[in-house]
Formats: sequence, C-alpha cells, structure tokens
Amino acid sequence: MLVLIADDLPDVCNEILQNAGVEVLKKTGLKPPELDAVIKMCDGVIVRSNTKLTAPVLEKSEKLKAICRAGVGVDNIDVPAATKKGIVVMNTPAGNIISTAEHTIALLCSLSRFVPQACASVKEGKWEKKKFTGQQLTGKTFGIIGLGRVGRQVAKRAAALEMKVIGYDPFITTEISSQYNIHIVKNLRDLLAQADYITIHVTLNKETKNLITSKEFSLMKKGVQIINCARGGVICEEDLYNAIKTGQVAGAALDVFEEEPPKDNKLLQLEEVIATPHLGASTEEAQYAVAIEAAEQMAAALTGKGYKNAVNLSPYSPEEYASLKSYLALAEKMGSFLTQINNAGIQTLDIVYTGEISHKNIRIVTDSLIVGLLKPSLEEGVNLVSAPTLLAERGIKVNVTTSSNACDFSSLVAAKITTSNGETCISGTVFGKNEPRLVDINGYGVEAILNEQILILFGRDKPGFIGQVGSLLGNKNINIAHMTFGRKEVGGNTISILNIDAVPPQDCLNEIKQLNHIDAAFLVQL
Repeated sequence: MLVLIADDLPDVCNEILQNAGVEVLKKTGLKPPELDAVIKMCDGVIVRSNTKLTAPVLEKSEKLKAICRAGVGVDNIDVPAATKKGIVVMNTPAGNIISTAEHTIALLCSLSRFVPQACASVKEGKWEKKKFTGQQLTGKTFGIIGLGRVGRQVAKRAAALEMKVIGYDPFITTEISSQYNIHIVKNLRDLLAQADYITIHVTLNKETKNLITSKEFSLMKKGVQIINCARGGVICEEDLYNAIKTGQVAGAALDVFEEEPPKDNKLLQLEEVIATPHLGASTEEAQYAVAIEAAEQMAAALTGKGYKNAVNLSPYSPEEYASLKSYLALAEKMGSFLTQINNAGIQTLDIVYTGEISHKNIRIVTDSLIVGLLKPSLEEGVNLVSAPTLLAERGIKVNVTTSSNACDFSSLVAAKITTSNGETCISGTVFGKNEPRLVDINGYGVEAILNEQILILFGRDKPGFIGQVGSLLGNKNINIAHMTFGRKEVGGNTISILNIDAVPPQDCLNEIKQLNHIDAAFLVQL
C-alpha cells in the first residue's frame, strides 16, 4: 500500500508507516494537476493545512481508502466528497493541545507586560519604563470561553499563576471543572462582566461566528484584555477595533484572523494589539506529536486494525440506518431541543426506549441524540463516531434503559437531562412514516412539530396571552404555522409551542419575555 505525505512532517511519520509495511511517497507543495496524477496511485494521504483535498481532486482518486489530517481541523478536506467516495477522513485532535495552551499563556503574559511593544521600543534606542508599566496577573480574574481540551489546559496553567479562573461551557460538569480549579459561571454574560482577561477556545461554526461583538464588549469591564488562539471570525474584528479605540478594551492578543494572512487589517495598526501568525500548534513537540498520531492512525486504517478519530465513519450497517432513519432524525432534534432550552451545565443524560424501538439497535439512536445535544455549541467534528467520547470527556454520564411495556405509542423515546438547575424531560415519537414529534415536555402532554424555528413559552394559564404573543409576532410579519398548548390544570402552569416561519428579532423576543403571564421563553432552531 502507498501513502502520500503531502505536507511537511517530521521523518518519524515515514518511519512508522514503513515499519507497518506501508510504502511512503513524500511530495510536498503539489498543485492540483500534479496532485491529481499522484493521488490516483495512493491508498492513503496525510496532510496538514497547506494541501487542499477538494472534491475535484478526490474525484481523481481510484483506490484511496483513508485521509488523515495532522491537526485538529479538516477544513482543507472536502469531507462530504470523501464520504461519497467511501474514503474515511481522520484528524489528530490531541497532538497540539499543550502547544496551543502554552501559546495562550505566552500571549497573556505579553499583554499584561507589553512585552512586544517594549522590545520594539528598546530596539529603536528608547528606554520608556513608565510607558510600559504593566499589570501583575496574580489575583486577576481570567475568563475562559470554551472548556474543551485546550481550554482546560489553559485553566490549569492560569491557576498556577494564582489567577482566579472562571469558565463558561454548557457541557462541562462541576466534577470536571473542580479538577482544574475553574469556577463555572451560568452564562456568558456573567463571565464577560467579571473577567479582567478573556480567552476564547471554541471552534468556528454558525453558533460561534461573531460570538463576541459590540454587544458583548459593552458588557465587559472597562480595560479588559482579550486573547484569541482559537479561530478567526469568533470575534467581530470591526467591533474589536472600535472597542479598543474607545478604551473599553485595553489590549488584544490575536493568533488567528478572519482572513489569513490578514490584509489591510485595521487591528494591526493599533499599538494595543499584538499578533502572531497562527502559531498555536507551531512547536517542534506538537509537530512531532501530530506526525506520530497521524502515521499510527493511517497504518492502523490501512492494515485493518480499525479507525481512530474518524470524522465521517459510521459504525452501523446501511440496513440499520434505513430501518431507523426517522428515529435518528427524531433523536438528534430531541438532543438539540434539550440543549437549547437549558443554560446550565449538563450532569447526566437518561434515555428510556419503550415499545418496538427497544428491540432495535438503540445505540445508533442514542448516539444521534448525543450528537444533537452537543452540536449547538461544541467543537467541530461532532458526529456519530465522536459524540460519545466528547460527552464522556465532559464528565456527562449517560444511562440508557429499555422497556417493552405497552404505552400510548408503538415506540417512544424519552430523554432527561439533569443540571444544577434541576431536570428537563421530553418524550418523542414518529408519526406516520417520517414525522418526528414531541409528545411530552416536563409532564405536559403536547404534540409539537420539530421544524426549523420553534418558540417555547412557559407561563400561566390566563386568557389573552397567546393573543398578545401573536400580535407581537404579527407586528414583525412573522407567521405562526402551528401551535400546541399543554397544561395540567385550569389556571395553572402551561407550556405553549409555536412553530413560526422566521426567526424573530431580539427586541421581539425581549417583548415576549416581558409579558405578564410568561415565565420563560426560548427560541429553538433545529
């Protein structure tokens, strides 16, 4: 078998593959025409970030079985195109964790003591001690947004600097956070208001794009300092520029940008900004670690020993998919629904399968529910393969039980999450051939359609409040497509579920939340 190493990696990568009986062809810097010709011969390809494995390139492959990205992201690989061709795509998420965490701390120290600016000043023949009077880190509050692998290692190092570490991540339990001396805040707003320094460790997706804008900057302490070693685009660069100009933000250290390399970026004109060229993973040790990991994974894949860190590999048969397709869709939507109507860290997940579905491959349904639970705000690469591991890493325990007892439906999936704020329980089934519905939310019998936009209203059974909600939505030209209502007793607590045709603006949602008979309102997007 032949493996192409298409980007520069240490020689240990070649050695591991050759020792496993795999032939190695190392050619870096290949452009599409030449890459097209070479890839036809290959059983495997290992890349870093330079080589782009696009759909047209992958279409030229004739016997390619596996691709491994020596790094975390797979944005330079067309994963859907690879999947369509039956090519397994893997990455190496563990190799550069320490390097990125250390770079974050390096930028933290550089920000607090003006290290790059002072260095440049001395080299210009100046001696500006007063100008570069900094701040000590001991005793300061360090806010970490995103407590995945890197975020937790950053917390560990910040605690050693005697900083007070606070963190926001809806999927980290107190059990995990206590191991790293992190005080978990309930929401992002609390972190922004308390932190002297803020660092971000989330992936870039539709939920985290422009996670930090002018609104978030306005909630921060005046003089806060920002670090981003995650992904460009998580912070709105225009709003950061304005926040620095007004003095709301005292300084920023950026390793990543929306456009890389950045061109005509106003942030680079500011003395308060220090920048590095995406160096988070750029240490000799990290490059060595990802090279070993990539080579070992590729060797195992091509010699029939299995796949590790696959981002597109299904462990289930096509027949099982076909028979459970509608329940996979139901489960993923149920997981996403649970996440979006809670704002506290999840401690446990309990799932009960009742009826006919209890006799099927419920593992695949469970994994689908976990995917839905994690996807709204977690790292890239959440799929049926990675979801259980990612959940376990966050200390969230899963309990699954089955029952063949009779119920009101031929098959029923019930899911309960336990958080520091209590429990949330929902049940769902499939109507007809392919109509996933929720039939119970916290003990309220409902019949909720799981479409793209759902407005969930918890309140009290008083005449007129649905009319008020309808008027507010109507004023924004938003149509209600379907509505279901649940209550346990006349005049008691209620739940109303409105399927709407568009996403209401924030001011409309705020007005709805302020209505007299509304206790809580959530917009769920599936």
